[in-house]
Amino acid sequence: MIKLYGTSMSRAARSLWALEEVGVKYEHVPVGFTGETRKPEYLKINPNGHMPALDDNGILMWESMAINLYLAEKYGKAPLWPSTVEAHGACYQWSFWVTTEVETPLLDIFLNRTKQQADEKAVQANIEKLKAPLKVLDDHLGGSDYLFGKEFTIADLNVASVMSLAPLIQLDLSATPNAQKWLQKCLGRPGNLRAVAMK
Repeated sequence: MIKLYGTSMSRAARSLWALEEVGVKYEHVPVGFTGETRKPEYLKINPNGHMPALDDNGILMWESMAINLYLAEKYGKAPLWPSTVEAHGACYQWSFWVTTEVETPLLDIFLNRTKQQADEKAVQANIEKLKAPLKVLDDHLGGSDYLFGKEFTIADLNVASVMSLAPLIQLDLSATPNAQKWLQKCLGRPGNLRAVAMK
């Protein structure tokens, strides 16, 4: 059976969501933040000592975006995993884009806002950094329900999973209404709601 190691309070949430969307049977193995990822038995699964990790009947994988693209390609059907090579390329593009352009500033804001004393200057600098990529996303979504038109794909899941930090940090998305509406739609999917409800 497929096993997914990690907590939904980490990047494992996006892989739990992907498993829910592809609809395969799996076991969720909760892993805490208190040193469990540094135990020898866990390091055999993910030698980096991070979450998540996937064990697909002996095939071990780590890195949440790689796990999600793998799950979509192996177990997903169109439209979640699109049917053309060109669309696969677009899935990779958006998945890598969100990790390089959006995730770090969002995480920096989140970590700052959870400190006892936030560095408001750093928060504002990261909000500024996000303006250009969020405009790219908003412009792309103009007139479309999802990144590739009317159908939800793994690219939407991957981008929305990173963007899920935006509501947590109360990031104002009113300047990018297409992205705001799209994010609410993605995060409201039953698969995501089940994933975030896990430990």
